[in-house]
Amino acid sequence: MKRFRAAVIGLGFIGAGDEISGQAIGQSVSNLDGTHADAMAKNPFINLVAGSSRDEGRRKRFCERFPDAKTYMDWKELLLCERPDIVSIATNTPYHAEIGVACAYAGVKAIMCEKPIATRLSDADKLLDACRKNNTILAINHSRRWHPLWQKCKNELKSGIIGEIYGAYIQWPTGRIGNIGTHMFDALRMLLGKEVNSVSGRLDPLLYPDCRGPQYKDPGGWGMIEFSTGAIGFFNAGQSAKFPLLMRITGSDGEMTIFKDRATVNNWRGDKKEIFCTPDGKTSLDRAMEDIVGCLLHERIPACTGEDGLMALEVIIGCHISDKKSGKWIDLPLSGKDRDLEVLIG
Repeated sequence: MKRFRAAVIGLGFIGAGDEISGQAIGQSVSNLDGTHADAMAKNPFINLVAGSSRDEGRRKRFCERFPDAKTYMDWKELLLCERPDIVSIATNTPYHAEIGVACAYAGVKAIMCEKPIATRLSDADKLLDACRKNNTILAINHSRRWHPLWQKCKNELKSGIIGEIYGAYIQWPTGRIGNIGTHMFDALRMLLGKEVNSVSGRLDPLLYPDCRGPQYKDPGGWGMIEFSTGAIGFFNAGQSAKFPLLMRITGSDGEMTIFKDRATVNNWRGDKKEIFCTPDGKTSLDRAMEDIVGCLLHERIPACTGEDGLMALEVIIGCHISDKKSGKWIDLPLSGKDRDLEVLIG
């Protein structure tokens, strides 16, 4: 059985399940929907051979959990010495594109990149271009693309369970339209199956410090997303919001509400249907890594491509541009100097 050599660049919270890194942002690994290193280690087609981090403590803790893997302080040395087939990029966002481009030119066959794809659209463009030129598979970890509940919801909507889709509403706590919004914008685009034409947004002036450093600024906000069908999505994500994550999609025959571990479809005639999934012990990252292996073995594209990651970033940066113009509608895709605008998402 073929086994692919794999490595993780960025051995923190999501990259290697480092609990101390999680504590720094007030979270626990047990609440994650998988980690890159664990997903690789559990996959029978993958041999986790190495990890890279500038932090000595993270490297040490990685070795304790994965004793057969080597560690490197310099990710460039890892690529040179280990020649991995699959690389997970789980560093802070500003480094994603540089590392990804280097991976593509180093002969890496598949990249699983953490979200958001980059902090500038022009950097994301360079990453996609490098992957195309080198036939490197690029997937972005928008985890709902692999989550069975959200996949069921996508299929139900595609089957016409609520008729013609007119609009959607999304809310989530803690703001951060970069780090959290990228998931939500991508999920909405996946569920509606349509492209985004334009965006209007306002940013929350309240901004909490980012544990990754004072240079990172990822505000919450509110706004609207126009899709190619004319459907409008509304998002509500103030920095200090106390409500839970929820998505509601409205159509001509009813509406679907996704909340926690299930979805509810209410037909305008009064009928109701519950959609849920029985846990099978797999995380979304387990499934994402299975998808990567399937792409390598059968020459197919991943559930969440680099182009999907790019589109989510277009919406995020479009919101920042719209805010500077008092909420003016901004047409997508962006062009010119707007593609070089940097949003410092941690």
